[in-house]
Amino acid sequence: MAAHDDLMAAAIAKTGLEDFGDDSFREGLEILVRSLRDEARVNAAGEAFLYPRIVGHLAQRLQVEDWYRRHPEIDDVAIVAPLFGLGLPRTGSTALSFLLAQDPNIRYLRQWESSQPCPPPSTVVGPDPRIQQAMGEKAGTRDHVPSDANGPMECLDLMALDFKSPIYDAFAQIPSYSAWLLEADLTSTYLYERRVLKLLQWGEPARPWRLKSPVHIRSLDYLDCAFPDARFVMTHRDPTDVILSVADVYADIAGVFTDHLDRHYLGRLNVEHWSVAMSRALTFRDRGADHRFYDIDFRAMQADPIGEVRGLYAWLGEPVTEEFESAMRRWWAENAENREPSAHRDPAAFGLDLDQVRPLFAEYVARSRDWTHHC
Repeated sequence: MAAHDDLMAAAIAKTGLEDFGDDSFREGLEILVRSLRDEARVNAAGEAFLYPRIVGHLAQRLQVEDWYRRHPEIDDVAIVAPLFGLGLPRTGSTALSFLLAQDPNIRYLRQWESSQPCPPPSTVVGPDPRIQQAMGEKAGTRDHVPSDANGPMECLDLMALDFKSPIYDAFAQIPSYSAWLLEADLTSTYLYERRVLKLLQWGEPARPWRLKSPVHIRSLDYLDCAFPDARFVMTHRDPTDVILSVADVYADIAGVFTDHLDRHYLGRLNVEHWSVAMSRALTFRDRGADHRFYDIDFRAMQADPIGEVRGLYAWLGEPVTEEFESAMRRWWAENAENREPSAHRDPAAFGLDLDQVRPLFAEYVARSRDWTHHC
């Protein structure tokens, strides 16, 4: 078990750099490492995966700061009106992000650059070696996202550079870190994400960003501070269809890294975190942000994905070109057989009674029907 100071020292040795920038990341790093040590009960596979990943995030932070030191003009890059995909997990947001990525006129966070944003892609000559590395990376035993290194990735690794990222909730049972993170101020996290997005865009033609992660739904106030002109596309599905599915995904991943998997804990964690997230989302929208959201129902997405994207683009005031539409239709057809079938999981396996879960999401369910015009 490594101490946080040891992990920072390892990142310094790995990169030859010493400046981590702002100290905002230190509290999260210390709580995460302590929680991994005292609570996670990780096995050898967990040790081999988790600690090098933390060192990797620290090393990338060192490199981000070094690029800014040598090229302060990176900070002049403009990030204008990014579109964030969010909502409950397992609501079709991943498929939507892949469809949007077919638009040649936008920029998205590519899988191969999400965990290694340095060096800036515009500075690499020839095939980027990170692409080949990303092709073989997968945590757990199930493909949770389409296996395309050039496809879009969630913002979780960028958030992890500030060590305030729910990515670790899926890797390990770390209740102290998870509870702290749910109430933490993520202003610095999103400001650092903005900093990294500028670095990724530097030297490239300016294109609007399409970003995505369900977890943004629980920290919209902080995201708004860093991206005040952001717009949002929110995907919707019955929460009782979602909670068991996402808890099962967590179990599938964390189960590789511990020999003491507690499914009841994972059930409680997901019910609490996503019900709090929905409550916060309702409050955020009610405070005058409703016009910044475009809503898509999961069933509508499954029935007519191209039509839903057309509706979104009409709301954005942007065209759906023939090239874009053809690419979307091709991607949807090619990936239809790879989409995960519905599974009927046993709520009792996660210690859940869905009749007790439903009231926690009742207000959200009623509102989402209005947002998506479904009765």
